[in-house]
Amino acid sequence: MNILGLSCFYHDSAAALLRDGDLVAAAHEERFTRKRHDPDLPKQAVRYCLDAAGIGMDDVDYVVFYDKPFVKFERILLTYLATFPRSLASFTKAMPVWLREKLWVPQVIQRELDFDGEVLFSEHHQSHAASAFLPSPFDEAAILTLDGVGEWATATHGVGRGNRFELLREIRFPHSLGLLYSAFTYYLGFKVNSAEYKVMGAAPYGKPRYYDLILKELVDLRDDGSFKLDMKYFAYDYGLTMTNSRFSKLFGHPVRAPESKMEEFHWDMAASVQKVTEEVVLRMVRDLHAKTGMKNLCMAGGVALNCVANGRVIREGPFENLWVQPAAGDAGGALGAALFAHHNVLGNPRSFRMDHAYWGPEYSDDEIERFLAHRGAPYRRLSRDEMIEWTARQLDESQAVVGWFQGRMEWGPRSLGSRSILADARNEENWKRVNLKIKFRESFRPFAPAVLEEKCAEWFDLDRESPYMLLVCQVRPDRRIPAVTHVDGSARVQTVRRDQHAEFYDLLQAFDRRTGCPVLINTSFNVRGEPIVRTPEDAYLCFMRTNMDVLVLGNCVLEKKDQPELREDFDWREKYALD
Repeated sequence: MNILGLSCFYHDSAAALLRDGDLVAAAHEERFTRKRHDPDLPKQAVRYCLDAAGIGMDDVDYVVFYDKPFVKFERILLTYLATFPRSLASFTKAMPVWLREKLWVPQVIQRELDFDGEVLFSEHHQSHAASAFLPSPFDEAAILTLDGVGEWATATHGVGRGNRFELLREIRFPHSLGLLYSAFTYYLGFKVNSAEYKVMGAAPYGKPRYYDLILKELVDLRDDGSFKLDMKYFAYDYGLTMTNSRFSKLFGHPVRAPESKMEEFHWDMAASVQKVTEEVVLRMVRDLHAKTGMKNLCMAGGVALNCVANGRVIREGPFENLWVQPAAGDAGGALGAALFAHHNVLGNPRSFRMDHAYWGPEYSDDEIERFLAHRGAPYRRLSRDEMIEWTARQLDESQAVVGWFQGRMEWGPRSLGSRSILADARNEENWKRVNLKIKFRESFRPFAPAVLEEKCAEWFDLDRESPYMLLVCQVRPDRRIPAVTHVDGSARVQTVRRDQHAEFYDLLQAFDRRTGCPVLINTSFNVRGEPIVRTPEDAYLCFMRTNMDVLVLGNCVLEKKDQPELREDFDWREKYALD
């Protein structure tokens, strides 16, 4: 049986294909269209999934959508009515796309994907919960989902056993931890639904001076983690902005202009909302453990990408084990919807366990060479072992910044060694160099270290694997690696096992043999505003547009000094808007 899960029309559209309950392929539409957070129907991601399985749409038994549009539409209409006339501008902007497209999901899918079968629906947080529990390594677990909003729910607590799960409790719109965080993202001058991670990265530079004020005025937080927001400070329920003038008056500053200087106040605001978020999550986790008595916890939803909070859940929470869906945001709902249908609706037993995140397209050396020949790009094709040793030497002796393109593309927002930019983490200059001259992003942004799993505990205060960069921990005081240690001594760690990604593991091992350091900077292979690269062409263009020194495509290696000048008839920085 083939089941295709879809998420789209709101944020980060994606497709995931199950065959007899096992994941065959999954991908984000943005990687194909090169439009970051592309919300449109994921036609190209669907085509890839079908091609990977060697089937056509006629072979798909069910398409499952990750959301229930009519229930969401009910919430939107009732909210607009409750806040009228302030909601008029937002209502006028939203209604045409709802009436033209978002309400008619089955018809759109059948027309655009040429599908004649049955379209099923999963509630938004059911999709998140399914993506968290059903592919996890646990036979039973408590479930916590947290995001902006689905239909009505913004957070759910549940329990999973065997091939089924049940959601027992929820917090409803407009009270939302995800939207609270997005409101501060907006207030701090960053892009909502895109740059929340910048707030998390900025938090260690400040002090949580406004923590008490937030809990006094904005958030009525209870011991069990439930809460209500004082909506007089917010505008997201009726307007086109996240906050209103009362919010700015409360904190004594206007909304920060994008790209303007970050002042002490802004760092402190980031630190304050981050601390509030962590406190809410910890209270929820403790209450969930008290009510379920389980030792395992699974999480999904956009807030589950807050790896600082996740790190505190591991260190301070009562659960023994934590598993977070690597595509925890809306894209992961595509996988969750398909799994929900296969197990909860159709009653099939569980067989699939997600032990890696490499579910996207891959390219052979022959395909790569054909592209390079077409481009006229000078390169050398090495044996696999030669490629590994050559790259390790470039990283060490030449202090090269390396574009690294290997195997199947990652599922989720993190580059995990397939589509990565790599550099020597021992060199403090690489922090600013990669941020400013290659990624073209803010200098305060931290980089994640990738480390051999068996050596992780020697360098980081972490006693478990972290293959998806979803846990933050402290760097050991005697191992403060300059380019990946944040200002508070922390790091967002990726542990690497050979059975998960052999080429990346072998490169880390080769670098360790040369230097005695099993750690590399690993950041996503893209520039600010651009989706992660998918194809050899995407990788080559990113390499040529930036100050990367070396590009490794499979076993083919390229050096910048050998390449002809890249000529383009448009400004690529304007294309990606560097958001």
